[in-house]
Amino acid sequence: MTDGTRPELVLASASPRRVDLLRQIGLTPDRIDAADLDESPRQNETPRACVARLARMKAELVATRCQQEALVLAADTLVAVGRRILPKAEDRATAERCLRLLSGRRHTVLTAVCVLPAGGWAAGRVVERLVETDVTFSRLTEAQIAALLDQGDWQGKAGGYALQGAAASVIRYVGGSPSAVIGLPLFETAQMLRGQPCRFIA
Repeated sequence: MTDGTRPELVLASASPRRVDLLRQIGLTPDRIDAADLDESPRQNETPRACVARLARMKAELVATRCQQEALVLAADTLVAVGRRILPKAEDRATAERCLRLLSGRRHTVLTAVCVLPAGGWAAGRVVERLVETDVTFSRLTEAQIAALLDQGDWQGKAGGYALQGAAASVIRYVGGSPSAVIGLPLFETAQMLRGQPCRFIA
């Protein structure tokens, strides 16, 4: 227990965006323990199945490393065009391919969240949510694509862009949860934490 009243809250992610989002609703993880695993989609795996599987795997992996009672919070975000899962952009060429594909069209951002008790308390109370958000880009000019790439905030981002970054200037519609696109759906996450047998959030 962190203070004698509840287990520690462990965020299974090294993403500073997810830490900032949690702080936005008054939560600071007691510990951050990033799950390092292969995030490649499996053959014929749908985007929904992939993102849910990865969030659950991250939570389960980190839970095995907990030495005391804890509640593990894990999430995964991916960008999909139909059944096609776009990669996380690790280089400029990948980011450019993603932006050209997304230009002038609607796509779906899926974020799965898994909350898993570790250390023997609340056994079996695994809670999972999947949030889908529609995002539409305007039709990008060559100059806009170059400017977005030059900004550099595409690095490591699913689909090669960040809603909270330069891409906000060319996104004309977001239908759903903006925080889920950034990496963690705050309403759903807060509801999951409120449903725990001990208090993590008001």
